[in-house]
Amino acid sequence: MRRITIGPFNRVEGDLEVALDIEAGVVRSAQVSSPLFRGFEQILLGKAPLDALAIVPRVCGICSVAQSAAAARALAAASGVRSPENGRLATDLVRAAENLADHLTHFYLFFMPDFARPAYARRRWHAAVEARFQATRGTAAAEALSARGQLLELMGLLAGKWPHTLALQPGGTSRSVQRQEKIQLTMALRGFRAFLERTLFGAALEEFAALDGVAALEAWREARPTGAGDARAFLEAAADLDLERFGRASDAFLSAGAYGPEEAPWLARGVFDGALRHFDEAAIREDVSHAWLVNDAPRHPAQGATRPDPDKAGAYTWCKAPRLAGRVVEVGALARQVVDGHPLARDLVARSGGNVLSRVVGRLLEVARVVPEMERWVDALAPGEPFCATDELPDEASGVGLVEAARGTLGHWLEVRGGVIHGYQIVAPTTWNFSPRDAEGRPGPLEQALVGLPSGDGEAAVLVQHVVRSFDPCMVCTVH
Repeated sequence: MRRITIGPFNRVEGDLEVALDIEAGVVRSAQVSSPLFRGFEQILLGKAPLDALAIVPRVCGICSVAQSAAAARALAAASGVRSPENGRLATDLVRAAENLADHLTHFYLFFMPDFARPAYARRRWHAAVEARFQATRGTAAAEALSARGQLLELMGLLAGKWPHTLALQPGGTSRSVQRQEKIQLTMALRGFRAFLERTLFGAALEEFAALDGVAALEAWREARPTGAGDARAFLEAAADLDLERFGRASDAFLSAGAYGPEEAPWLARGVFDGALRHFDEAAIREDVSHAWLVNDAPRHPAQGATRPDPDKAGAYTWCKAPRLAGRVVEVGALARQVVDGHPLARDLVARSGGNVLSRVVGRLLEVARVVPEMERWVDALAPGEPFCATDELPDEASGVGLVEAARGTLGHWLEVRGGVIHGYQIVAPTTWNFSPRDAEGRPGPLEQALVGLPSGDGEAAVLVQHVVRSFDPCMVCTVH
């Protein structure tokens, strides 16, 4: 058996290395390493609780709103304050805008350029994909960035700026919406929808969202002529490369629920492993047995600590290993759609589990479903009514904030003592997906997904890239 190390990866947020053990031309095991320690959880200690709203968005430059929203929810739980309906709607719009911008960035700038590599030159679709998606030269990037900028106009109107907005508060949003601004929000969404329907899908969003299974998805692709949307180009390449066979992990999917009232989210909360089960936040444990952190028993994040031990024997990453009742679970857009019960997502998973194809389709499906919902949220905004409520935070308090970032379930656990932050722990989506082995030797989702891949040059080498990028890693959030 021989070991090869791939890294640092390009086109991912942060630092990532992957070590693969190869035998007989096949990956037998993998170790995923997050090699950069950042220490935000230590930075927060001793600070005033509301300082978290300014500090935690800096965990990441591309999902800072999700970090803000999780911090605001933890502070709201600690103080007991409840947002008015306008504040909830505005927060959902800002979170959705960031998540969809991330999905667009992932598809056009991070994921699709791999199909333009010379390794695929003999494939019938390669010339068209190369012209469209080749990094720095393809025609798609400029169009996608323009559409992304149009979507982020919504962020400017509702949150003042992006990234690192301070508009999200425990009791709602600090930025109210005037009547004329509803028109601007509507126009921004209308322009974004036009790009999606003209360029990404080549069809109405509702048409793609209505697909009820794998057979319907394949029929949709086959009915569309070459060049009829970038989603079709992906589906053609994925079918030709048989990408549904690669990148399968635990097939247990977690979602904390997304958008709508916290107690009854629009996208459901739960765990799906063939059947829908209750998600018990109290069952989360963080294992540090293979992380460069001081050895400790697996702990719930509310009792957790982050104490570096860079010389620890047997460790290979700064990433902890979160587990749910001892189980390895996958998070992300596919997980949200599967837990919510969408028939296409459920059929994809029933047929071949979580894999490269199903994860990307999960993001496309989420885009198609969320934009029409955002249009309804804008329509429901009530100018002149409150957007934010306030309440005093007790000197002794605790709270948890769970939200769905673009890449999956994000949790913040806060403890306040003597009026300052005594404990703060973050479990990010890529912490779940790129976790190392735990004390029982169970690999994390990506480590599982890489096992069984063919090893070699050419298309085999690109396949590893597809599997890694199918999770859309954000490594700076992973090690926060």
